Order: sequence, then structure tokens, then C-alpha cells
Amino acid sequence: MLDKTYQPQNFEGAIYRAWESARAFAAGRGDREGAKPFAIVIPPPNVTGSLHMGHALNNTLQDVIVRFERMRGRDVLWQPGTDHAGIATQMVVERQLMERQEPNRRSLGREKFIKRIWQWKEESGNTIVGQLKRLGCSCDWSRLRFTMDEGLSKAVRKVFVELHRAGLIYKDKRLVNWDPELLTAISDLEVEQVETNGHLWHLRYPIEGKTFDAGDPSTFIVVATTRPETMLGDTAVAVHPDDERYKDLVGKNVILPIVGRRIPIVADEYSDPEKGSGAVKITPAHDFNDFEVGKRHGLPMINVLSKDARLQLQANSEFTDGVEMTPQLHATILELNGVFRFAARKMIVDRLEDEGLLEKTEPHVLAVPHGDRSGAVIEPYLTDQWYVDAATLAKPAIDAVRRGRTTFVPKNWESTYFHWMENIQPWCISRQLWWGHQIPAWYGPDGEIFVAETEADAKAAAKAHYGKDATLKRDEDVLDTWFSSALWPFSTLGWPDKTPELARYYPTDVLVTGFDIIFFWIARMMMMGLHFMDEVPFRDIYIHALVRDEKGQKMSKSKGNVIDPLELIDSYGADALRFTLAAMAAQGRDIKLSGNRVEGYRNFATKLWNASRFAMMNDCVPQADFDPTSAQVTVNRWIAGEVERTTAAVTEALEAFRFNDAAAAIYHFIWHIYCDWYLELIKPILMGEDEVAKAETRAMAAYVLDRALQLLHPFMPFVTEELWEKRAPEGTRRETLLMLTEWPTHLGLQNAKADAEMDWVIRFVTEVRSVRAEMNVPAGAKVPLVIAGATDKTKAQVAAHEETLKRLARIKTIDFTDAPPSGSVQMVLDEATLAMPLEGVIDIGAESERLKREIDKMGSEIAQLDARLANEKFVSRAPEHVVEEQRVRKSEAEATAAKLAQALKRLEAAL
Repeated sequence: MLDKTYQPQNFEGAIYRAWESARAFAAGRGDREGAKPFAIVIPPPNVTGSLHMGHALNNTLQDVIVRFERMRGRDVLWQPGTDHAGIATQMVVERQLMERQEPNRRSLGREKFIKRIWQWKEESGNTIVGQLKRLGCSCDWSRLRFTMDEGLSKAVRKVFVELHRAGLIYKDKRLVNWDPELLTAISDLEVEQVETNGHLWHLRYPIEGKTFDAGDPSTFIVVATTRPETMLGDTAVAVHPDDERYKDLVGKNVILPIVGRRIPIVADEYSDPEKGSGAVKITPAHDFNDFEVGKRHGLPMINVLSKDARLQLQANSEFTDGVEMTPQLHATILELNGVFRFAARKMIVDRLEDEGLLEKTEPHVLAVPHGDRSGAVIEPYLTDQWYVDAATLAKPAIDAVRRGRTTFVPKNWESTYFHWMENIQPWCISRQLWWGHQIPAWYGPDGEIFVAETEADAKAAAKAHYGKDATLKRDEDVLDTWFSSALWPFSTLGWPDKTPELARYYPTDVLVTGFDIIFFWIARMMMMGLHFMDEVPFRDIYIHALVRDEKGQKMSKSKGNVIDPLELIDSYGADALRFTLAAMAAQGRDIKLSGNRVEGYRNFATKLWNASRFAMMNDCVPQADFDPTSAQVTVNRWIAGEVERTTAAVTEALEAFRFNDAAAAIYHFIWHIYCDWYLELIKPILMGEDEVAKAETRAMAAYVLDRALQLLHPFMPFVTEELWEKRAPEGTRRETLLMLTEWPTHLGLQNAKADAEMDWVIRFVTEVRSVRAEMNVPAGAKVPLVIAGATDKTKAQVAAHEETLKRLARIKTIDFTDAPPSGSVQMVLDEATLAMPLEGVIDIGAESERLKREIDKMGSEIAQLDARLANEKFVSRAPEHVVEEQRVRKSEAEATAAKLAQALKRLEAAL
């Protein structure tokens, strides 16, 4: 017998261990020989990571899919793995060294430091794997991969070499996002834009050939900047080609303040005539937009910052080239060289103000890029890096989506994908770190580069080049983490070796991921998959939304609104969390999560648990030889059809990735159809003396509950597996685990006559219950019911179900008449009128007055909400979630008012 109460912590761990012992998650199981493969790769979480709500949503949806397909007979591979997370992992280990007061990274040296990271990885690096297991993820853990394991490292080296050989990887000097604290280039995804209260400084640049006069605007051009320290690297001033104010100045020069450099005034559409003075300073080495302007006009690119964000002016030939080294400039260089950027900013602004070159300073709110790991302000920085020719690789990837070889769900994300891919920039793949895939490039004595998979191959190439052995030095940089992740769908299957797994499971069927990595991961997997496998890496891409807090706010530590999925699992069980996330995962709509929602779905699991206990206590146990098509009892024929309808609805929704619709369908069936109606409707049969009907009903109740457990299993795997096993006939065990059973199929169980008859019963009871509630009839009071205008068919149905109708609707007697009696509350059911005489049951006059007061109260509340929502200041200034709350309150108040009005109308008709 089941425990009296549902306690998920008592069995979830044991259930998971049973699955693993049975190798239930394994791809290529013997029982799937000849089955059609189904493959999905997990977006590899960082090896440093701990399960957060985004992981919980993403992996829940993947697990729903793979459990569904596994039950449909597919040979499922859910490929797991973790990402080496270059910056994050290096920072974790460096912090650990500092906390333990051990030698730092530089003191240890590269080889010993990397050895120390591997040691950390073995000790602590798989925390998130255990957490994914707690969530119920049915990955094939025997195939767990790591982006730095030997097989994936081999793939990375081969891809780099082949792309370099094809001219698609090259070294170039371009701007990158530079973290001056970590001293490395970082990707756009690792940059956080932080809204900051700053300033906009308006500077006067004297026009060459004119005597500067702060009072005479014809002697200077005004430009504005939020980063005055970069002005030392200005190489032009840009104005719009159609700006009449500056047409005569295009082609002339201004004299760069402080430096004395002659810089041209160029015409470029980047300048906005409507913004400020219409003239902008151009600093190609310190601004991404300016870099493009600089390329268009062939401008010098002058870097004035060091790697750690200090002014670097001494011994900087680019800075001094073409500039007269006056005593004043020499003193300036000595004064500013080595000064940290923000201190230098103040010094430069003070100097400009002293010289009358600062026109004004304005407060200015701007988005300042910060490194998401270091918290440092990021600098656009000109440096030599390795790049991938993404534009060339993007073309086949764009075409594949346009032709429908890969489809986005929801489809609107395709436009986002196309926009980015069609405007793609070279991909910077080098990082100035020690932890990661070291770039397979070696430098000869003269700087010649030799790219090879091994050092021996590089030395052989160098010998062929120089005609003798040469000393080579390996590039110290490592590859961007996203480079190895881009190979994930095929490298995890054994590529570059031609493995059986690669032949069987590539391309994969679907990728489930968030919209924020469409550019960084999806696009790059598409490019690499098509280039190296000549096939898309996946057929479908399901993009899920964000999990926010209950008010719709993005979760963040600073707001204190982060919800820990592990705490929810501890409190409510993994199944409740999983079902919550799936039930709320409507396509294109963010999830507003609260503990109350999870608790609500724990109550759903409790309802299922109690229904199973009821079934077991009434000997409703599975019978191997039961044929549901042989059912004769109307209520049993009806429930068999209902479960088949639900099977179709759940199947169709899951095939279309409508997780919320699938969850809603099985929830409605279990809670409302099976528990609320079927179990109540069969109680008289189970308590009756018709042994044939009783036996059939017991068998059908068990059969339908089994089908419900199968349909619910992808969403709530633990409780369904537990109930599946515990409900086996006494002294026996199930032939197989629930997760390995066959998904319910269509058996033609729907019966129109039974459906119509039970639909009538349900509507009859529902209508009477609703009116009782509206009229405030005491729950325990049994009232008479008179039916007027009933046909013979209705009378027959009443006769067939009279005891059920009386019991469920709390009716004392049922009589038939030609016309409804006066003083009764009436309701219409098909051709008949159901009349409920309430005199003596309630005080009709007093109840009428109560309803009027409630209607007035609701009217006042609706008027207040209308006024608030009509207030433009409130709607525009209040937080979005507050405005939404008011709209929801109004909608609920209007619905309540409508019900009250309907109830009052019924009462008044009875007077």
C-alpha cells in the first residue's frame, strides 16, 4: 500500500538510482535495435556552474522531449557534457589559491597552474551533473563529455588547422572587447551594459589656419564625448555629407587639443546632423563605430591605452608620429603616461577647461560595458587576435534556415537569426588566458606562423620553410570557449573519427536553448556543422523564454529576487518544479515564477497520489488480460474515450513543442476528469452488488490510471514511476520500468453515445452546483429539484443516473412537471428547465439584498481601477508588473460582477 501522504523526498533518489541501474537512459539499448534514432545535445553548462532556474527550465523541457520520444520507441541519445568555461574556471582556481595563501598563477607557471585546474575539476567540477540528476534528467551519463577532454581537443585542433588552411582563420589587428582586469579579450555575451550616470563633455577643436577664439565659433568645431581620455587617439572629425554647416570645412584639418596633431575633417554618414553639433570625434583604436569610419577613410589607428587601461604615451610611435615634439607636449607625455584611465580623464578635462577648449559639461545617462566576471569597465581595444571569417561560413547557414532544413520554434526567431548572420562581423576566437584549448600555432624566429595539429607537424613545416631545424615558440593564447562549443553536435559523437555514433545520431533532431545564445552558439554550430559535416546539426531549434520572478522582473542577486531551483526541489519535490516550468512554458512568453505556483503543482501530485491510494484500496489494480474495448458500463466507455482524447491532445502538443498545452491537457484529465468526476461516478458501482460491473470498473479504473501515468511521465517522472511500481498487483512486479513502456496508442475507444450521456450528467450536476453556490445554499442542505419540459430521453437519463445526480448535486428529490413552480430558481439544460424551490432553504429577500450590496461594491472597485488605468501618468511611470496587476484585478472584478448579476437575476425571477 502507498504511504498515506505524498512525500517526494522519500523516493525520488531511489527512483533515479533504479533508472541508472537499469541503464534506462542509455542510447543503443538492445531493445531499440532497428529503432529510429532520436538525438539531442545538452547545451553544456559551465563546469563551474550550479543549477539555476534557466538550467532548470532548459533541461526540464529537454527531458520532457526525450522521455516522450523514448516511450514512442525511438533509440534516444541525450548527449550530456560540461563546458570548460575558460575565464570562469581560471578565476575560481585563482581565487582558491589566494584564499589558501598559496603561490598565485604567475608564480606557479602555466604548466603547474593548468595541472591545478584539472585537479579542481576532478574534485568539484561535476557538481551540476549531480544537480541535473536531482531534476530527473535522463541523459546518457555513460557518454558524458567535457569540452577539454582528449577527443574534443583533437576535434578542436583539426578544425582550427583546416579552417586556417582554407583561409577562414587568420590573424588580424582589430578592435575587441578588452577586460583590463583579466587582461583578455572577451565575447559580447560576457559584456553587461550597466546604466550609469555620467557626463557628456563638449570640446572645442581649433580649425587649422584660424586663430582660436573661444568667443568665435568660426574658429573651432565642437565635438562631444563621454570618454575624454581617448581623445588623445583621435585621428579625424566626421560630419554628415549633407550637413550644410560644414560643407566648406570637409577636407580641411583641426588641431587636436593637448597633442597638436593635425587631423582631417571627413564627410561620413555615421555623423548625425540632428545630434549635438553634428560633428563627432573619430578614435578608430578605441571605439567600434569609429573603427569602421577609420577603415572607410584610411585613418591611422592610434592606441593610447595599455592593457591594464593606463595611458600609454611614452615610446608610442603611433601617438607621436607626425606631431611636433614641443616642450609642452613632452611635459604632457611625462605627466599623463601610466595614469589610470579615469584619473587621466579628470586631468585632461581640467587641462581643456584651463585652455578654454571645454565648451560645457552635461549630466548624461549612458550604458557602460562591464565584464560580467571581473566587473571592470570594458575597453574597445586594438590588438592582434585570431579571427574566423564568419561572413563566409554564415552563407550556407543562412541558406539552410531559409530552405527549411532547420526550423526555429517559435518561427519569429528566424528574423533575429537572419539579421545577425547577414550583418556578421569577423569572430575573434583568441583569449589571453591559460585555461582552454591552446591555439595550435607556432612562431618561427622571424615571426613566420606555422599552424599544425601537433608540435611535430609544426616543426616539420618550419624545417621545410627554412631549410633547416628552427626554434619555434607556441602561441600562448587559448581559443574562445564558444569555438569548442560550436563543434558540440558532432565532436561529442567522435568526429573527426568516423564512429558508429556519428553515423547514427548526426544530425541531431532538436536543440532546446535560450534566445540569448542564438548568435554565440546556435549560429556557430550551424556554420561548423555545415562546413565539416555538410549537414545541419539539428532539424529543429526550440527557443524558450526567460524565467522571471512572480512580478515579471528579471532575476538578479542585486534585486534579491533569485529563486533557487534546488530549494524548490527540497520543499516541493522535483516533479512539482518540472511541471510548473513546463505548464508555464508558452511559446514566446516569459515565465513568471513563484513558490506558490510550484506548491500548487505539488498539490496536483498529491491529488494523483490520493487517487492512486483510492484505486488500490478499492482493488483497482492493473490486469494484464483486460481489454478496454470490451467495456459495457457507460461511465467506463466514457472514461476510456476521454483518456484516448487526452492522449491525442498531449501527443499533438508535444510534437509541436507546445509544452504548456500538453501539460494543461494531462492536468485537466487527471484532476478534473479522472479524479473529480470518474472516481466520484464509480463509487456506487464499487460499493454495489453487481459483480460484473464492479470487476469491469476496477479494471478500467486501473487501466486508465496507467495510461494517465504514462502521459504524465515526461513531466513528472518520479511520482509516476513510483506509482507505476507500487500499484502492481500484490506479490508481483511490473514487467518494465514506466519510462520504458510504450506511449499510449489509438485503440478506437471513443463512444459517442457514452460521451453524450456522461456529458449530460456532468452538465446537470455542474449547473445545479453552480446555482447552489450563487444562491448561498448551505453545503449540507439537500434541496428538491423539479424538471419541467423534459423529453422521454431526459427522463430516461434521470432514471438511469438518479442516485448519482442526487448524491453529487445534493438533491433531496427529483420530480417532473409541465411548468416550473413559482418561487423557484431556474436553470436551462438542453430542452428542460431545472427548477430549485428555495423557499424555506434561504431567505430570498435577504439574499437579494446581499447580492445587490456585493454588486455595488464590485462596481466601485471597477470604477477605481478604470480611473487608475486611464491615468496616463500612472500607466507610463508605474512598473510594468504593477500596471499588469491592476489590469488583472479589473478583469477579475468584472467577472465577479457578471456572476453576481446573473445570480441576482435568477433570484428576482423567483420572487
